[in-house]
Amino acid sequence: MDALTMLLNQLDEWLADPEMVQFGFSVLLGLTIFALMIALLLLVMGLSDPLRRRLRGLEAEAATASAGGGAGKATGSGVGQWLGPMGERLVPSKEEARSRMAQRLRRAGKRSPGAASVFYGARLALTVLPPLLLLTLVIPFTRLPLGASLLMLVATALAGYLLPSLWLERAIKQRTRALRRGLPDALDLLVVCTEAGLGLGAAIQRVAQDLEVSHPELADELHLFSMQTRAGMDSKAALRDLEERTGVEDIRGLVTTLLQSMRFGTSIATTLRIYAVELRDKRTQEAEEQAAKVSTKMLFPLIFCVFPSFFVVALGPPLLGAMRALAS
Repeated sequence: MDALTMLLNQLDEWLADPEMVQFGFSVLLGLTIFALMIALLLLVMGLSDPLRRRLRGLEAEAATASAGGGAGKATGSGVGQWLGPMGERLVPSKEEARSRMAQRLRRAGKRSPGAASVFYGARLALTVLPPLLLLTLVIPFTRLPLGASLLMLVATALAGYLLPSLWLERAIKQRTRALRRGLPDALDLLVVCTEAGLGLGAAIQRVAQDLEVSHPELADELHLFSMQTRAGMDSKAALRDLEERTGVEDIRGLVTTLLQSMRFGTSIATTLRIYAVELRDKRTQEAEEQAAKVSTKMLFPLIFCVFPSFFVVALGPPLLGAMRALAS
């Protein structure tokens, strides 16, 4: 009891001293920032670990399989279950528009049957909910003019309507870039596997297993090709489907080359080796083209950023001296 009383008295003395209060606050703030930095470091290390990423993918696949596999990742979550019924009535009734949207979603990696409903549900929610929040929580307390309020509501609704399309285009570009980046490694592995005696289906399945960590997007597409062929689909039809759902020019050229090799009966290993050499030459030409553009692109930062500061440093003192001479 006496120790507690002494501790309380010491705490009262510290609280009465402004310097001790400031010091304690600084210590607590430093400890908080340090703990936050450690938490962010652990989070980044956990997200960037390929083993953890693979384990999360296996857990997601197991959860999807246990749920029945009918709904994909887009509709398996709680948000997808909420947005899916909202967007079912907004899905285009025309078959051409529906197939075009399904193809764009497949190229973005969203292959579940309810992906289109979730997409249109998200568009409806982003178009309606933010203007309603502005109308009920912001505009009544800001005393804005009527024209400015209407313009803000229309701009918010328009931004919410366009945001899902912008996200979809960005996802397609990122996935296309990832597929193009992993294709040279996949071609090299395919050449090795086919020259070792494996058939095309077995070689693609083996390559898909080897690329799961380094290039998961391409490995996912190759796994889907292997599942289609094991389910009884013809290899040519599976290759055509691979070409359509990826939309990558290099994969389209690879599929065309393989189909011609199957049609004329030539060696698949030789065909893959020739296409790998052509793809390397194409990548080298693209790199040389980008390198040739660097000098032209450097003109703008040089003219607008470097030259003004150089002129100020080089011509500033003489101009000041001339101004003083003229003034005297």
